[in-house]
Parts: sequence; C-alpha cells; structure tokens
Amino acid sequence: MRTAATLGVEEEYVLLDQDTGLPVPRAARVQAAARYEPVLRRGEVDNELLQALVEVATPVCTGLDEVTGHLARLRQALAAPAQEAGCRLAATGAAPLSAAAEVPVTRERRYREMQEDAGQLVDEQLIAGMHVHVAVPDRAAGAAALGRLRPWLPVLIALAANSPYWQGGDTGYASWRTVVFGRWPVSGPPPFTADAAGYDRHVRALLATGVIPDRHQLYWHARLSEEYPTLEVRAADVQLDLDTAVTLAGLARALVVTGLRQARRGVRPLDPPPGVLGAASWHAARHGLGGTLVDPGGAHPSPRRTPWARCSTT
Repeated sequence: MRTAATLGVEEEYVLLDQDTGLPVPRAARVQAAARYEPVLRRGEVDNELLQALVEVATPVCTGLDEVTGHLARLRQALAAPAQEAGCRLAATGAAPLSAAAEVPVTRERRYREMQEDAGQLVDEQLIAGMHVHVAVPDRAAGAAALGRLRPWLPVLIALAANSPYWQGGDTGYASWRTVVFGRWPVSGPPPFTADAAGYDRHVRALLATGVIPDRHQLYWHARLSEEYPTLEVRAADVQLDLDTAVTLAGLARALVVTGLRQARRGVRPLDPPPGVLGAASWHAARHGLGGTLVDPGGAHPSPRRTPWARCSTT
C-alpha cells in the first residue's frame, strides 16, 4: 500500500484595525512581535506584497492531523502579536473594507518593481489565499498530475469561496479574490501540457516575452513549484475556520494523488476546449456553491452535488 503524499500549507491573512476593521500596514510590527512567540519557528511567518498582509507556512506534514495542529498553532500564536500591534488577523479572501489610505508595498526590491510595473493592480492586492504544496516524485510526475487535476480546479474555487465583500459592499461574487487575482497577465487555469518538457517550454516562452520577470509571477491556480519537489494548488481563498481549511487541503492532496495514479495507469487526461476552464472558474467564483458548476467531463452545467470525481486520500 502506498503511503499518503506529504503536504504543506501556506495561509495568507489580512491585518485589520481592531477598532475600524480597515486594512492597516502593520505587517512589520506583527512579524517583529512574533519573534518572541515561543511556539513559532524560524521562517514560519513571512511578509507579502502589501504591508497589510502576512503569510504563515506549515512544516512538511504526513497527515491532515498534522496540518490541523500546525495551522491551529500558527493562527493562535500570530493572533497575540497582531493584537499587540492594534489589529486583528483576518482569515478572509479579500479585505471587506477599503483602506483609509493606500497600503504601501512591502519594502523589498521585487515588490517595489512589481508596483512600478503593475501600478493600480498592486494597490488592489488586498486578497488572501491558501496554497497547498503536495509532494510529487519528480517534475515529470508533477506535470502529469497537473494535466489531470486542472479540470477540477473550478470546483475547488467554488468549495473554497470566502471573499464576497470588497470596499464596503457585497460584490455579488462568492470569491472576489479569484476575480482580482485573475487580472495578472499570467493567471487563472494552468495551460495543458503533456509533460514536464512541454510545461517548461511554455514557461520559457512566457518569460521570453518580457511581460513577467520570473517564474514566481506564474499565478495559475496550480503550478509546479520552483523551490520544492511539489505541485502547488493555489485556487482556494484562505478559510475562516480551521476545519474547512484542512478539508480543502485534503481535497487538494487527493486531486494530486489521483492525478499521479491516473498518469501511472495511462489514463488520458481531460482537456476541455480553450476557454472552458476560464469560464468555469469565473462561474465558480461568481456563484460558489450557490448554483450549478461546470462538469469538467462534458463541459455542461451540472448540479453542484453531482458525485463526479473519486479522488484518493491515501
């Protein structure tokens, strides 16, 4: 019997003023105070693009019980430094209110260059996601699994939708974060590539355009990690409650494991016509679980409760 694939989870949080609920640029203060939290380890808390965001990362976990323990520890331990800085740690996919003033970018060269390049788009990145890294045997296996899980990413978006509010109003979308993040030049559903060589050719072609400076700006809903031997699933909003976050992490792992198994067995991947996955992702972001979803097998509307996929959790 094969052992379960290891995984790690990253969560981003918005820092909201504890009195007004407005996003506040206090990430540096929160991180400084977090150094004195005995249960936080080096490298587990990091900054993000804007100074009103922080990110945490679990260690490599062998099971979902470990994911639960680490996320609970990280959330609880970071809440105190946030309170000390006069703000709250908000596990929401998008800041519900507009900032009183423009939130500055984090003081790193890469982030400053992104602001110079993208302007207003950077200013509006007050969004927070959950990224699940699932271990793969090698890059070839990861690319094969990516090609097989990509049609299911819109379903994951719908399940994880947690950002209906923006600038003080109801957007009418279940996941406004998905819409905001989709404005980047390389974003949304990943392209279909048959193998790792095809994936890397596609990436090299994108880099050759000069539109994006590096592989870190491949903002697809899932991608091969450039730092770790993992497939990174990035489709989910950060979750308000811990149990839902862990459940979604388990589903992401199951999709990767199922894709790996299908590749070993030679199962032909689904490759919907161009534009279908983009439309399905938008539909999932708009309605979440409140309406139909797009069946990735037949590219037609389907009731959200249809038991389409049998994904392995082992």
